[in-house]
Amino acid sequence: MVLGARGIAEFLEASAARTPDKVALVVGKASFTYATLDAWANRIGHALRARGVGRGDRVLIFGDNTAEVAAAIWGVLKADAVFFVVNAQVKAEKLAYMIDDAAVAAVIADAVLATAWTDAVQRATTKPAVFVHGPQTPRALDLALTAGLLGVDDLAAAVAAQPDTAPSRRTLDVDLAAIIYTSGSTGEPKGATLTHRNVAFASWSVTTLLENTADEVILGVVPMAFNYGLYQWLMTVRLGATLVLERSFAFPVAILQRVAATGVTGFPGVPTMFALLGELTNIPVPPLTNVRYVTNTAAALLPKHFEAIARWFPNAQVYSMYGLTECKRVSWLPPADLARKPGSVGIAIPGTEFWVVDAEGQRHDRSAEGELVVRGSHIMAGYWRKPEVTARFLRPGPLPGEVLFYTGDYTRLDDDGYLYFIARMDEVIKTRGEKVAPREVEAALERIEGVRECAVVGVPDAILGSAIKAFVVLADEYQGRYSEKDVMLRLGQMLEAYMVPKQVEFRASLPKTAMGKIVKKGLA
Repeated sequence: MVLGARGIAEFLEASAARTPDKVALVVGKASFTYATLDAWANRIGHALRARGVGRGDRVLIFGDNTAEVAAAIWGVLKADAVFFVVNAQVKAEKLAYMIDDAAVAAVIADAVLATAWTDAVQRATTKPAVFVHGPQTPRALDLALTAGLLGVDDLAAAVAAQPDTAPSRRTLDVDLAAIIYTSGSTGEPKGATLTHRNVAFASWSVTTLLENTADEVILGVVPMAFNYGLYQWLMTVRLGATLVLERSFAFPVAILQRVAATGVTGFPGVPTMFALLGELTNIPVPPLTNVRYVTNTAAALLPKHFEAIARWFPNAQVYSMYGLTECKRVSWLPPADLARKPGSVGIAIPGTEFWVVDAEGQRHDRSAEGELVVRGSHIMAGYWRKPEVTARFLRPGPLPGEVLFYTGDYTRLDDDGYLYFIARMDEVIKTRGEKVAPREVEAALERIEGVRECAVVGVPDAILGSAIKAFVVLADEYQGRYSEKDVMLRLGQMLEAYMVPKQVEFRASLPKTAMGKIVKKGLA
């Protein structure tokens, strides 16, 4: 049987059968073997079944990167249900929207977040069963009782009453395994639905290109509410490797010490993390020679990021990757091509292909610009309960019943077929009769000494239609050294006149997602 053919819960069961005593998960001072994790997930699956959760039902998991969240993912799968992890920073209004949108049957929530989830459950029309975990569970149960919520249970108590044998399952690989909600940066959140086949294929493809083995010790610091963080856990379990789970990158020195102490070999990061590492000096942590690879996504790496990676991880190969929630990964740049193809996001991940279509809809495999189209078994099943939006992005493919993913990303293919991201098509700024990709202006800004981060957007203009506006954050030592005119003059030396921002606004910081990606919504 192909691994995952009866559902990706087989990832955990196969690893537990193969290496039951191996450590699967390290969280703080606690560690969990594959046998322990599998038994825990079985009990969670039975507890969900006891509260009426069945095949295809949706279960919302609300919390940070904790052992309970990590185990709950597998417990939901053991119950034949569909999981989705929601970041702890999400507010009650959006949480209530997701509860109703997905018509969830159950919520598994951290007790420390009780104010948010009690408010959300009260707001929502759907009334799910709720399981609470964490040290503050007694307080959370009291708060739920005071709020008049029924059906709220202590997860630990509910699980303890269940057997540790695997629940019977009927899942097929074409059933849904997960929903990952997009950030909603262009409107209300959309739930990208992933089948077991999608997840099994994507995890195979990425572990193949990274040449992962069961000996890996992988850092899990990106929130599991995002596909980048979630897949670190899914791939770890598929491999039978070990994940070192951390709540955040808020204390980078502590993370580096943790990486050294646990022998981490794989370091998945994002540019904001590498920027922080680049600013660290005179700390009692030597270069981390055990790390054999570093991965990046969310945004392109800059020279300063590569410098930080080389300083902290001298033996690591760097894999720059690009993807979207709807298909996990699109491309990767082989480490050998970093110097040869600067700025490229590379070639198709194993088992997939992509091309661009121009304004006339013609396909090009190289030497062209246009909308990126992706083909492969990792493409989502669609957006949950959004058939019109789904039809816009998923269109018929070359084979009967096959769909292609029209990404909405404006990209370029060079003469060798290597991919370059230009902009989201809805972010391209039309000004003075010209089209401007914000990323090109941002790249020029990043070359100005002292610019820590930046964002470029289009703002309404009575004459130009849209004017270009830049938001700039300066490093501490450069505060007050540049004026708006100074920045414009420097950009004028690097860009065509129509690409130079009409406005420059200095900020102390820019809004970001929990993954560190700059949020442009609202800046305009």
